[in-house]
Amino acid sequence: MWIICADLEGVFVPEIWVNVAKKTGIEELKLTTRDIKDYDELMKMRLRILDEHNLTLPDIQEVIGTLDPLPGALEFVREIRKKARFAIVSDTFVEFAQPLMDKLENPFLLCHSLETDAKGRITNYKLRQPDPKRKTVEAFKSLKYDVVAFGDSYNDVTMLEAADKGILFCPPANVVADYPQYPVVTDINDLKQRLIEIVSQ
Repeated sequence: MWIICADLEGVFVPEIWVNVAKKTGIEELKLTTRDIKDYDELMKMRLRILDEHNLTLPDIQEVIGTLDPLPGALEFVREIRKKARFAIVSDTFVEFAQPLMDKLENPFLLCHSLETDAKGRITNYKLRQPDPKRKTVEAFKSLKYDVVAFGDSYNDVTMLEAADKGILFCPPANVVADYPQYPVVTDINDLKQRLIEIVSQ
């Protein structure tokens, strides 16, 4: 029996931090896991910038409230959930993701959480566990699932490595160059067809 593990941002919904950057004009916040491999380095940079500009969790949630799923994403989720078990495995935070999950009809989500103070300032982030994407795939495999995984960024690679089949979906050129062993799909309908073929085997 197959389970499909998918990334979230850049796949089903817009990149949250990129949209915060657009709203605030802070260019550094446009950097994502497509650009920086070390997630801890990326998050420490983000928290420093939020502090410097007095941006709080409610400020970010206000931006998130304006975002909608990417074209075709909801239809994709609906159809895939009919064909196989489906989990979104993301390095986002539950405090960010829930409004977007509502718009995707609440697929199963595994992600991290944030720590805030009384004023809504984000003081820290809490990973579910180290290398969570790989560990998620390994956990599903220990339950005797076959796993197909897809994502678009450096932080998805360990998930693809651990899966029985891995796919890069709309990745930037630098990720493709660094990981040429994975097939690349750039159209969500093509991805859906490829996944359906895999889980139907």
